[in-house]
Amino acid sequence: MTSVIARADVPTDTPDRYAKQLLSHLGRRVTWATAGNVSTAEIAGGTGTVITGDGMLTLLAEAPDAEALARVQHVLGSHLERFGQRNELTATWVSATAAAGNPTPAAPADRHRPTGHGGH
Repeated sequence: MTSVIARADVPTDTPDRYAKQLLSHLGRRVTWATAGNVSTAEIAGGTGTVITGDGMLTLLAEAPDAEALARVQHVLGSHLERFGQRNELTATWVSATAAAGNPTPAAPADRHRPTGHGGH
């Protein structure tokens, strides 16, 4: 099966803290598999991966098509940006088909902004 992949490298002095917050929040709805500094879960019709490194938090989104990829990117990116708003964290996504970074996609027209209630 062919899939599309996008990556966002987010520089931060506290990647472990933001990863823990993101996994904890999203963990209410999905189950994360963690091995070392890599956590993966099925999200919004695709796969989301969170990787912590030295001064870097990396988000990976993988999905069978562009629409599902945009949903995974939105879920991971929008939550991280909200948690990291004080430190101005921004998830800029780079895909195999795009040479330049793209901001976190907006929620699909049929989706509402996350409120802490309902599904992702």
